[in-house]
Amino acid sequence: MTSLFDPLDFAHGPTMKNRFMLAPLTNLQSLPDGRLGEDEYRWLTLRAQGGFALTMTCASHVQAVGQGFRGQLGCWSDEHLPGLTRLAAGLRAAGTVGVLQLHHAGLRAAKDLTGMPPVAPSADAASGARALTFAGVERLREDFVAAALRAERAGFAGVELHGAHGYVLCQFLSGETNRRDDRYGGPLANRLRLIEEIIAEIRMRCGPGFGLGLRLSPERYGLRLAEMLEVAAQLMQGGALDYLDLSLWDVFKEPEETGFHGRTLLDHFAALDRGRTRIGAAGKLRSGADARRCLDAGADFAIVGRAAILHHDFPRRIEADPEFAMRALPVGADELRREGVGEPFLAYLRTWKDFVAADG
Repeated sequence: MTSLFDPLDFAHGPTMKNRFMLAPLTNLQSLPDGRLGEDEYRWLTLRAQGGFALTMTCASHVQAVGQGFRGQLGCWSDEHLPGLTRLAAGLRAAGTVGVLQLHHAGLRAAKDLTGMPPVAPSADAASGARALTFAGVERLREDFVAAALRAERAGFAGVELHGAHGYVLCQFLSGETNRRDDRYGGPLANRLRLIEEIIAEIRMRCGPGFGLGLRLSPERYGLRLAEMLEVAAQLMQGGALDYLDLSLWDVFKEPEETGFHGRTLLDHFAALDRGRTRIGAAGKLRSGADARRCLDAGADFAIVGRAAILHHDFPRRIEADPEFAMRALPVGADELRREGVGEPFLAYLRTWKDFVAADG
């Protein structure tokens, strides 16, 4: 059986020294213009020092209009390069595989931050989003690729495309939010086209050793599980993608859709022919036992979120004690500060039910 501390290689990019990846966590700790903030740098490098083999940044927006939250790390301008270069170097020095997550919020973009109406695959009255023109879709594709090239130039080992959680690439995949009648809308093959083109361009224009992953939501956000399984199978068998990052909310839950019950979501994806593409899974992995169960269920690596907030050295703790489990919630604010949580992130965590102690 695979150990949590076995190395993991990929078709492209460096080897993970163990099977722990830091989840891409919104933390609000960079500057208003998207430049790297000190709190963000400390947060990420501390996790790298704590033993995470792959350290994923928060979602980093590839266009100014794509900003989804305050304090978001940017990658849409060369003005972001000094901070990105510093971050990539800090992660590399800590012995982790540093990966920049590429993101665009689409219709979920924050107009109060960008000063611009959101853009999306199709117009959306609730958000005020306007539909991207055909040229706008081509520009979006190029800006994802340009951000990947910028990440490579900064020294990151790879990038991950954020295709989950109802953001723009997920919006293209959904038949509910994508009602286009051109080559990017309609049947699933068309709705997947933008992601496929971005993957192909990154693989062609970045170096052969540059890693490339994709985060997917298998359900919710107007997505159908059967379609997401088809997407995953096609992309994994294509060989250009190094890994899928499955955001499952709970790694061991069954699908919500009728007709798929009796097996967990992870079981459905693990059964696919993946070629050399790896699968990582995120959702309520809170202990060494959870992480081992995740690998036993067919994942190649475990993606850790909340437990990594509470313990910057979660992998090292499990290496020392295989039965280690994250501390009980809620926790005090000072405990979180000691774990490298800055004040903007702490304020955000206070909005999470029963995460921060009321007197913290």
